[in-house]
Amino acid sequence: MSGENILVVDDDDALRVVLVGLLKQAGYAARAVPSAERALEEIEKAPTDLVVTDVRMPGMDGIALLSAIGKSAPDLPVIVLSAHGTVPMAVEAMKQGAKEFMLKPFDREEVIATIERTLGASRTSAPPPVPIATRLVGRSARMQELRELIARAAKSNATVMLRGESGSGKEVAAREIHEQSARKNGPFVPVHCAALPETLLESELFGYEKGAFTGAQKRKPGRVELAEGGTLFLDEIGDVGLPVQVKLLRLLQEREFQALGSTTVQKADVRFVAATHRDLDAMVKAGEFREDLYYRLAVVPIWLPSLRDRAGDVAELAVKFCSEAASRNGVSVPKLCEDAILSLASRAWPGNVRELQSCVERLVVFADGGEIHAADVERDLQRLRPAGEPDASASSLGERREEAERRAVQEALARAGGNRTLAARLLGVSRRTLYNKLAELGIA
Repeated sequence: MSGENILVVDDDDALRVVLVGLLKQAGYAARAVPSAERALEEIEKAPTDLVVTDVRMPGMDGIALLSAIGKSAPDLPVIVLSAHGTVPMAVEAMKQGAKEFMLKPFDREEVIATIERTLGASRTSAPPPVPIATRLVGRSARMQELRELIARAAKSNATVMLRGESGSGKEVAAREIHEQSARKNGPFVPVHCAALPETLLESELFGYEKGAFTGAQKRKPGRVELAEGGTLFLDEIGDVGLPVQVKLLRLLQEREFQALGSTTVQKADVRFVAATHRDLDAMVKAGEFREDLYYRLAVVPIWLPSLRDRAGDVAELAVKFCSEAASRNGVSVPKLCEDAILSLASRAWPGNVRELQSCVERLVVFADGGEIHAADVERDLQRLRPAGEPDASASSLGERREEAERRAVQEALARAGGNRTLAARLLGVSRRTLYNKLAELGIA
């Protein structure tokens, strides 16, 4: 501890006394105020290294205080403390810049560890912070690492290779690289290589002149030319055949190309980002992908985590997709209840974020009564069962659900080092819900 100045904001007199006493005992210079308005005055007149604030207070609430601090003192870290924690509230707090979201009642070790971790991050962040990727939702360690890699890669003009399973968000990451780069005012041009047959892909990429082939009645610029001054995104590059690979190699090496039917060599002022879910290393060994092209593409390789490797992000993603799906379908936003979120977090999601998004949209479309529960998630799974597959009995379905929930809870506890409050946050549920689930599953 280095005696940092901590400001506690809470309208509960007893809690202010207890928390300030706890912080002083731990070696911090703590003081407290009963309202958000007083907190803003205190921040202006006295040194403050960290704010710990309640959410529900008379007048200005904690979320509004967060927003105000973000404008007046953007480098001041804030921890939100609430007895009424919900997933939407936690998501909103994090969006407004909260470093941590803790639930009341709390224990001494948890409070001190959270404050020390937050202050430790603040002490080591003197250089300008790495820009946060706004399209990439999630606050897990894997996503924080991905954001940092994207921010660093975006500053250069090097070719980036995005690797990861289908549905993990490779195009979203590619757009984020473009938006954070010096080319952000130029075009972002995607080419979905797997969607085009070999004969069309070449003309789509490089364009063609009038009369280059039967039906070419006028000149057509290719995607490379259209991406001039911007970023060309080559999605599913692993599906490109060897003949086009040769031309892509020349494009990447020499930054030049020729349209079909043309004798003119054109220069390409383009930044390249490629993506694939295929094992390019194995394809190179099998002779299905050129090794020289592979190394030209993978100058900066970035792996996107699967959704099962960041299960703690499911809650935030589900809340976001729920709101977006309601807007698209012209319906009121239903409430995603905690049992539904726990059920969603327990799934393996082989289709990753894309599969979760589709699932949530179905839940919104079929929502009845303005709320979505775990039973609705189970019904969605049943709807997706192939017609020829025999129906499972209710008990076996329940057993499968229980086992999935057990696995999700145990993984969250392991990642949290046994800290149940942190495990609840990783799962996107309240601590009370987690304790009830532990009792239900017989997990000590």
